Amino acid sequence: MPRSFPLDRIRNIAIIAHIDAGKTTVTERMLYHTGRTYKIGEVDEGTAVMDWMEEERRRGITITAAATTCYWQDHRINIIDTPGHVDFTAEVERSLRVLDGGVVVFDAVAGVEAQSETVWRQADRYGVPRICFINKMDRIGANFDRTLSMIEGRLHAKPLPVQLPLGSEASYDGIIDLVENKAWRFEGSPDSPPAEVAIPESERARYTQFRQALIDKLAESDDQIMAAYLEGSGITPSELRQALRRVTLAAKGVPIVCGSALRNKGIRPLLDAIISYLPSPVDMPPVRAIDTKVGGEVTRPARDDAPFSALAFKVVSDPFVGRLVYFRVYSGRVKAGAQVFNSTRGKRERIGRLLRMHANHREEVTEADTGAIVATLGLKNTFTGDTLCHSSQSVLLEPIRFPEPVLAVAVEPKTRADQDKLGEALNRLTEEDPTFKVNYDHETGQTVISGMGELHLEFLVSRLLSEFGVGAKVGKPKVAYKETITLPTQVEGRFIRQTGGHGQYGHVFIRLEPMERGSGFQFVGRVKGGALPKQYILAAEMGIKEAMETGVVAGYPVVDIKAILYDGSYHEVDSSEIAFKMAGSIALRDGVIKAKPILLEPIMRLEIVAPEQFLGDIMGDLNSRRGHIESIGAHDEMSVIHALIPLAESFGYATTLRSLTQGRATHSLEFYHYQELPAELADQITGKAMVR
Repeated sequence: MPRSFPLDRIRNIAIIAHIDAGKTTVTERMLYHTGRTYKIGEVDEGTAVMDWMEEERRRGITITAAATTCYWQDHRINIIDTPGHVDFTAEVERSLRVLDGGVVVFDAVAGVEAQSETVWRQADRYGVPRICFINKMDRIGANFDRTLSMIEGRLHAKPLPVQLPLGSEASYDGIIDLVENKAWRFEGSPDSPPAEVAIPESERARYTQFRQALIDKLAESDDQIMAAYLEGSGITPSELRQALRRVTLAAKGVPIVCGSALRNKGIRPLLDAIISYLPSPVDMPPVRAIDTKVGGEVTRPARDDAPFSALAFKVVSDPFVGRLVYFRVYSGRVKAGAQVFNSTRGKRERIGRLLRMHANHREEVTEADTGAIVATLGLKNTFTGDTLCHSSQSVLLEPIRFPEPVLAVAVEPKTRADQDKLGEALNRLTEEDPTFKVNYDHETGQTVISGMGELHLEFLVSRLLSEFGVGAKVGKPKVAYKETITLPTQVEGRFIRQTGGHGQYGHVFIRLEPMERGSGFQFVGRVKGGALPKQYILAAEMGIKEAMETGVVAGYPVVDIKAILYDGSYHEVDSSEIAFKMAGSIALRDGVIKAKPILLEPIMRLEIVAPEQFLGDIMGDLNSRRGHIESIGAHDEMSVIHALIPLAESFGYATTLRSLTQGRATHSLEFYHYQELPAELADQITGKAMVR
């Protein structure tokens, strides 16, 4: 069966950048100029096609990656418009994992910003060839040369300008094409194509300098251009384009174009550059996979006649059609209604309807072939990062790795009816977002949700309340402190009640000893001579354990102690298991109070990667948070700080770190151990407990 579209004419690309660089505006203009939309959507007016969620339109930012398809010069361009805020970096991660190329958008005024560095490193990690679009050339303070310098200095890339701006700021109205040796001016109407003009005499010297520099840089990385350069023969525009493509695909250089998306300037040349320089699926190396039957590595070439393999990279709960799973086909083809094998879960699945997505609009297709990015209905057991393949040739593609969440808040349902709705809503949100975690803390009785930052959690909570209609209270999670003892002690536990008829009699002698951190609880029965029956010993142990759960000093669990039951007495008639359970509980409470109890707090291991210039501010802030710096190292131009910080002091740290470092630092937190809480802070907590 013939392909629906030639494979070498498909471009799967992501639009990536720092927040407010103009990604969505660039995408909206591309859709308009390719005829995909008939009206230009505006982010500020809430009419952008790609920002279709209510929260996105209200805030004026992209929150979730949206997919669409357009056509330009007999090529199909599959586009994913990604968020720019660091809290939603997982959307960039999953998009770059399944795409072949990227367009990195820079603000001509700000240049390379914090999230620009992050998305650039993500693209490096996945080996994604990219081109750069220097946007907002008409803004006051726009500086093309400075942005080039920042791309080279901060990103350690080799910029290859293929265009120069004609004018700058308010006078910006065109480009000089260094490849075609032409100049173009942009007309006022968005529907008017660029008008070819002569290169102004005032720009001749600059044009000559930049074109020669472009040839020199290409000669360093491309043998064919080097040969033509040494022979002194002229290099044609076609040869330059081919060399630029080879260098881009080899990740040895990055073509640079410029424009002003808001004013519809530079969009058509950008589309030309996407076609000319970014790869098709056949230009990429065959995808590597693990053969699940024999365990060795295999490859899957980008061909329709190869065995089917695809990667699910996004799950969405669509309010109209249900659970949508987005996937990228790496090899082979699949039809609607076909049975596939989820090799990650070891389960068979049936493909339902196949949909080509245009933001939140759907276009039904009957088949998805190699290179396609589609969504499907009917996959009940497939999640983000799962591999779909042919059951007879099962392979496992490399999954998508997501960062661990760093910030948490507590969510409590308002009513019993909200309890069930909350559980269902949280399950659906965790399916959609791999960086969203849900834990039920049995010690505090709270449902704690974790995410990548305050904006991320704010957005998720907003969806809980509005989209899922859950009535809930949101607040800070309580820190799960622990209690323990510091001295050994001996204590007597007596529970004696006299009532009409049978009374209650339980009597134990217990020795409590402190243990090492993290040891938990140990019970030892050393009663000699049959002083107590076995069932009473077990009952006393149960009483001790129950008392430990509710704590003694401030209501937190008691940990890291050994309880030795060495003696006791019982009554033939009045003793019972309940009485000995109460006696064990009383002994534990009295013993903890006598054994100089302390509170323990959870300590987190913190790793920070930040530019060296911010080192002093970060260390000062860590000291103010009772942090302990273990080591400081260097990685390229970045400092790597390893520290320990109390969990109670880590709330809001993501926001503080961004403000201290202009958003250029990243960090990760993980639990390390429990250690003693300083006495003055312990007094505050025990004081609050007594007030309660």
